[in-house]
Amino acid sequence: PKMKEDHCLHAALLCLGVLCCSQALSTERLNHSRPSLHGHHEKGKEGQVLHRSKRGWVWNQFFVIEEYTGPDPVLVGRLHSDIDSGDGNIKYILSGEGAGIIFVIDDKSGNIHATKTLDREERAQYTLTAQAVDRNTNRPLEPPSEFIVKVQDINDNPPEFLHENYHANVPERSNVGTSVIQVTASDADDPTYGNSAKLVYSILEGQPYFSVEAQTGIIRTALPNMDREAKEEYHVVIQAKDMGGHMGGLSGTTKVTITLTDVNDNPPKFPQSVYQMSVSEAAVPGEEVGRVKAKDPDIGENGLVAYSIIDGDGMDSFEITTDYETQEGVVKLKKTLDYETKKSYSLKVEAANVHIDPKFISNGPFKDTVTVKIAVEDADEPPVFLKPSYIFEVQENAASGTVVGKVHAKDPDAANSAIRYSIDRHTDLERYFVINAEDGNIKTIKALDREEMAWHNISVFAVEVHKQHQEAKVPIAIKVVDVNDNAPKFAAAYEAFVCENARSNQQFITISADDKDDSANGPRFIFSLPPEIIHNPNFTLRDNRDNTASVLVRREGFSRQKQDLYLLPIVISDGGMPPLSSTNTLTIRVCGCDSGGSLLSCNAEAYVLNAGLSTGALIAILACIVILLVIVVLFVTLKRQKKEPLIVFEEEDVRENIITYDDEGGGEEDTEAFDIATLQNPDGINGFIPRKDIKPEYQYLPRPGLRPAPNSVDVDDFINTRIQEADNDPTAPPYDSIQIYGYEGRGSVAGSLSSLESATTDSDLDYDYLQNWGPRFKKLADLYGSKDTFDDDS
Repeated sequence: PKMKEDHCLHAALLCLGVLCCSQALSTERLNHSRPSLHGHHEKGKEGQVLHRSKRGWVWNQFFVIEEYTGPDPVLVGRLHSDIDSGDGNIKYILSGEGAGIIFVIDDKSGNIHATKTLDREERAQYTLTAQAVDRNTNRPLEPPSEFIVKVQDINDNPPEFLHENYHANVPERSNVGTSVIQVTASDADDPTYGNSAKLVYSILEGQPYFSVEAQTGIIRTALPNMDREAKEEYHVVIQAKDMGGHMGGLSGTTKVTITLTDVNDNPPKFPQSVYQMSVSEAAVPGEEVGRVKAKDPDIGENGLVAYSIIDGDGMDSFEITTDYETQEGVVKLKKTLDYETKKSYSLKVEAANVHIDPKFISNGPFKDTVTVKIAVEDADEPPVFLKPSYIFEVQENAASGTVVGKVHAKDPDAANSAIRYSIDRHTDLERYFVINAEDGNIKTIKALDREEMAWHNISVFAVEVHKQHQEAKVPIAIKVVDVNDNAPKFAAAYEAFVCENARSNQQFITISADDKDDSANGPRFIFSLPPEIIHNPNFTLRDNRDNTASVLVRREGFSRQKQDLYLLPIVISDGGMPPLSSTNTLTIRVCGCDSGGSLLSCNAEAYVLNAGLSTGALIAILACIVILLVIVVLFVTLKRQKKEPLIVFEEEDVRENIITYDDEGGGEEDTEAFDIATLQNPDGINGFIPRKDIKPEYQYLPRPGLRPAPNSVDVDDFINTRIQEADNDPTAPPYDSIQIYGYEGRGSVAGSLSSLESATTDSDLDYDYLQNWGPRFKKLADLYGSKDTFDDDS
């Protein structure tokens, strides 16, 4: 307890000392700033006497320490006016920033106190205005004057880095002193007052690999040849401390993660010196044989490796490519192999870095080599044709059995099995050819026509005799060689026209020819007239020697009345060996032309007497036919628009009709509201009434004694007759006909026939059995159930 009292006493004395010092400092500053009570004279330049106002104010800055936590308000300073005689008539007023809230003034003594703790980092100074007024009248005794209260800084803010964590990269094997990253901290304290904001950087973790500059915060490498493959990531802790790094200063830290980036400082290396591989001789070019891989601890483009074959007896048969996803060298077959020819190959493969850093060329060479031995495996190979394809020729129209050509295949295996040949019938659907299965000779089965098909493309299979699954296929093209077996003909169905007034030697048509044969047996064509009409008096022919010919008029003047049609035979020969010719007929019509040679008419009937009907008569006949058709159409339309009868009578079923009128009569007492004769059925007089709903088993003949008189109007007799016929008819159901009469009137003794009230009337019938008929009759059972059921439901 005694020690505790001593500590309290020491704290009280310390606070009292600080307060006294602050009061003395403020009093000293106030004395410097206090205005004089009396005016005095000062000599200016040249002996002039200067007068100073009695109530002038002279201000200096006030200071207050931030973060003061004492029990009493801090005395900032004191205001006093020269006119204040101490009688209390002067009142001091304070206004401005924080006046009345932070800063208060004793209106009598002029002492200014700070009532709240101030923080320089929030606000460094305050501008206030002081004024002395008369306490009684509030009349200003002095003009208002401003002064500044500055908050004096203390070291109350530690340094803070811009980021809590930093990330930086630096290449591996960098020289000592290589700059990595600069970290920066800031201090909120006043940098112009003391060392509160003077920062010094130091490294707490990360030594001996890195260092930091004390003034700038730049982190640098401290060790040479740091290897990423040994350690890639480092964690460094940097401290920033104020007060110049001296004791008592505040500090802050940040973490820096430094990653070593890769450089190409490691060459690729094969894990083994020899690779063994094998491949079948049946493998096709491009097939993968095997893979090799050289390991490079570098990453990214620094670890890229390219593979190549630099030596070996298999350089022509194999190739190697690089799989950049797996960094492997893929050995592939370049061309087909033959086990019987060569059974093994040797390759020398090199792996080299794609990107080489000149700084580390001394670590090289950045490549490695390995030996790859490849064994060829024997395979059962299919037969092989001596040629990849064959082309044969055969003349068209050659006799059946003509040899077209011969194919040959052999077994490449050591067994050298026998071969059998066959034609792929999918390529020879018409079966033009056949092949000898033993020797491969191809022959024709039937004659070939070049004009029908100039080329035949077939395929031939070669199969080993003892191994049917081993087969080979070769394409064969057979050209049908042309022979001159088609005579030339007109290129079109020519029909020429010549004018009646044509002049002699006038050309009126040019003709040409076609030949289905090849050009060697076709053109050039020779045109001529048959020998028997070479001196034709009407027309002549001129060969143009360009595979065309012109037809000319030999004489002048033709007459359609004498002859309107001429048939001119023309002989066309080709240039084949032997040549073929054909006679073609040219049809020439005589036409009427104008003086310019334009055709007017080629009708010969124009000069023949009219033996038939004239054009006007034909038009009249057509008009009459059209009128008759119109009349028929109108008649049919009007016929359909006529109103149909409401009741259709059928000859075999003529019955009385019930005609309904919308009038009301006097009921059963009214006998004149309708004609009783309409109730009679004329067929009833004659006896049997035919039925359409059923087929009767036998015909029922009514008794003649019951037949009423034809003209009887006795309703009673008519009804009785109908009842007896219905009762005695074995083919008629009991409900033969339902007649509904909608007549209503007075005095009817009949009751209501409606079933609407049947539910409320008592009935002697029992419908309880409907409950046992199942769910389909449930609704009917509910409607016609017993009375107890209705009572229960209600």
